[in-house]
Amino acid sequence: MTTDDAVRATTDVRGLAEADLDRALDLSYTVFHLKPGDRTRSFHRDLLRDGLRVGAYDGEQLAGLAGAHRRTMTVPGGQLPCAAVDFVSVLPTHRRRGILNSMMDDLWRRCAADGRPLACLWPSESAIYGRYGFGVATEVYRIEIDASRPLALRAAPDSRPLRLIDPAEAPAMLAPRYEATLPQRAGRFTRDESWWRAGALDLDGVRMNAGQDGFGPARVVVLGAPGEQPGGYAFYRTRGPGEGPGVVRVDELEAESAPAAAALWSYLASIDLTSTVRAERRPADDPLLYLAADRDQVRVTGREPSLWLRLVDVRTALTDRSWAAPVDLVLDLRDTALPANAGRFRLTAGPADPAGPVGATWEPTDEAPDISLDVRELASCYLGGTPLRHFVHAGLATEHTPGAVRRLDAALETAWLPFTGENH
Repeated sequence: MTTDDAVRATTDVRGLAEADLDRALDLSYTVFHLKPGDRTRSFHRDLLRDGLRVGAYDGEQLAGLAGAHRRTMTVPGGQLPCAAVDFVSVLPTHRRRGILNSMMDDLWRRCAADGRPLACLWPSESAIYGRYGFGVATEVYRIEIDASRPLALRAAPDSRPLRLIDPAEAPAMLAPRYEATLPQRAGRFTRDESWWRAGALDLDGVRMNAGQDGFGPARVVVLGAPGEQPGGYAFYRTRGPGEGPGVVRVDELEAESAPAAAALWSYLASIDLTSTVRAERRPADDPLLYLAADRDQVRVTGREPSLWLRLVDVRTALTDRSWAAPVDLVLDLRDTALPANAGRFRLTAGPADPAGPVGATWEPTDEAPDISLDVRELASCYLGGTPLRHFVHAGLATEHTPGAVRRLDAALETAWLPFTGENH
């Protein structure tokens, strides 16, 4: 028996007991080379305690960890429970021994038992997760504005007043605006008050390395007079001129309309002692890119994958989303990690009919397939962000019936591209 075989034989993958939470965090910090403060550790402990969690034990030693936060994500036409996978760690002494595979298998069972047809993650090493059925479902643009001169726009900004508010007031005041914009794009997450405080604004100072980048505390600007629902808002931080020019870093911006967005961007580009506005995470179809009168002033400086998605329960995922056009096709789906998803299925779907059912049907069939693909590619297409034809052109999916991929792409299409503004 080899050393690796011996480790597999003695490794027990099971639910992580609450008594082992601190051991688990120590393991994760070792793997990711982190040294968090007390507030950050307490925040992480609460996240791990309240989520799904799996540990891999080599005798009495904790050798691996995988967890998932319970989140709710927007999908076309609705929302679905989602497991946001996090804390995935294997001790360097125990790598390449099948521990991660075993933990992910256990995590899928827990997702099913918890009623979560979707899983997602933001990988630190993107090469790892494709083999577990995750595909890139949303992308973000990095946008930079030259704010050394007034921002030139092709549309007049909303004339309502702009005002700064105390960030502590933001969760209660801005939650209705955020929730109103949620259905517009798939790939976004509902928020409770604790997530507003910690995830969106970091009001409790739990983010790693917060304040060490030279930027000041979060500022919140809203559009609209006191007492009325804001037409939009932005979270931002500033760094004054020093070794380089002053910068405004935009962490989040939501607006009910293009004029409202124009008002907020114009404000951000006019802040004294700054000459650059940087937004690290914006949708690929951000209206700002079309509002700009001078595209040399508003530039896309980067494009990168954001949310990776996994369809844990393909049937529920497909039947609980909306469809833009009629489609009736047989798909031959591969899924080596979750065999219950694999096989030939007839997908029948179409736009919601007020007199009929909403959604789709997904039924086993022996008929010849119109399209063959892997669950990873289906996950990438699911939110409407990536046409399946791109994968056909790359040789990663096969069209057996001419026109089938075009019909499926038309059915999956959404009015707005999916977007995930969060990165954790």
